[in-house]
Amino acid sequence: MTYSIVARDPQTGQFGVAVQSHYFSVGPIVPWAMAGVGAVATQSLVEPAYGPGGLRLMAADRSAPEALAELLAADEGSRVRQVAMVDARGVVAVHTGEKCIPAAGHVTGDGFSCQANMMLNDTVWAAMGAAYVAARGDLAARLLAALLAAEGEGGDIRGRQSAALLVVSGIDTGKPWPTGDVIVELRVEDHPDPLGELGRLLDLQRAYDHAEEFDRREEAGDTEGALKAILAAEQIAPDNLEIRFWKAVTLATKGREDEARAILVGVYRNGADWAELLRRLPGVGLAPDDPELIARLTAPPD
Repeated sequence: MTYSIVARDPQTGQFGVAVQSHYFSVGPIVPWAMAGVGAVATQSLVEPAYGPGGLRLMAADRSAPEALAELLAADEGSRVRQVAMVDARGVVAVHTGEKCIPAAGHVTGDGFSCQANMMLNDTVWAAMGAAYVAARGDLAARLLAALLAAEGEGGDIRGRQSAALLVVSGIDTGKPWPTGDVIVELRVEDHPDPLGELGRLLDLQRAYDHAEEFDRREEAGDTEGALKAILAAEQIAPDNLEIRFWKAVTLATKGREDEARAILVGVYRNGADWAELLRRLPGVGLAPDDPELIARLTAPPD
């Protein structure tokens, strides 16, 4: 009892699934995706096996329509299922069983499918498709736009509770984890505004993506590149203490002590242990090995 979208981005080859439902923890059940293979959403009176089964068949070079047809033929409960798939060529397939609780239906477009059941209004899936096509930004942003459009049309007749967003690479990197095959994997298990929370988490992930770039630059000894990365993270999440702390450390490394101290004073007011962390960094090469500088930087706020 859910609305969802599956899609393949023709520019990047990325695959994605986004979903919202009035049901606890929809994330482990509905969205499935595999880098270089495709994506699946399985819902209504859900049979989770459509997810791994569909990916397995598409990985064996079945098209999305072929994979879906094979799984439906073996499912005695197909009349109550709603399933959508997109394969590596951007071909989509979708099934809305005749026994899905109304309002139920789907719409497909170039490389995407939007589907919904137990909706307040039968305008949901068309609104999702239109919003996805009109949206700008990366695949994750456009998938979220589709969910927001569904909610704007009334969404699930019971209300809202959980949401999830999954985006994977169009190429199998052999690294099935974040920064490898997995681009975005976010879940809101139980929340009065799951889409608002999902959007907040997506923004935070973008900030931390820049923070990870900061780590890579620091490790490579590229202080200037590290500073640019942490400034980009701060623009997205200006109140995040972790990001502010590492920005200050980088400024101190570049000789900008006054700017670093001004930031650190604010961080320390939220927790004195940040100062103790800074004291430990010179020993591992992550802050200047200058005891006097570290003493000034870690002095308690006035």
